Amino acid sequence: MDELKEIRWKQRFENFNKSYTLLDKYSKKEDLSELEQAGIIQFFEMTFELAWKVLKDYLESEGYIVKSPRETIKQAFQIGLINDGHIWMEALTVRNLTTYTYDENLVKKLISDIINIYFPELKLLHERLEKDL
Repeated sequence: MDELKEIRWKQRFENFNKSYTLLDKYSKKEDLSELEQAGIIQFFEMTFELAWKVLKDYLESEGYIVKSPRETIKQAFQIGLINDGHIWMEALTVRNLTTYTYDENLVKKLISDIINIYFPELKLLHERLEKDL
């Protein structure tokens, strides 16, 4: 492993860990206010962004060359770093749409999907990378 690249993914993991911890904390809360719902969506955006970037840095430290979020997700899935590439691709699409959350029903669906579908995948990644630290 290139030492600088190894240090980079570990530093990025620290930021991912902070964001992940906040998403974990608030996603367990029930009867969310509008502000708390907006917060979960924002924490998801941040956490997902840091997740794919830490994946990219990790893959590069292992000698892979990836340039985009899609390439990163595909390669991470191919080597078994993430379990469900389809969910990750869906999460990428959702992350790109979260700025358009004006509809109350859409917000409720987003919150449900974040908590029940995307967060478990982020949790698995967090646990795997934490072991590699």
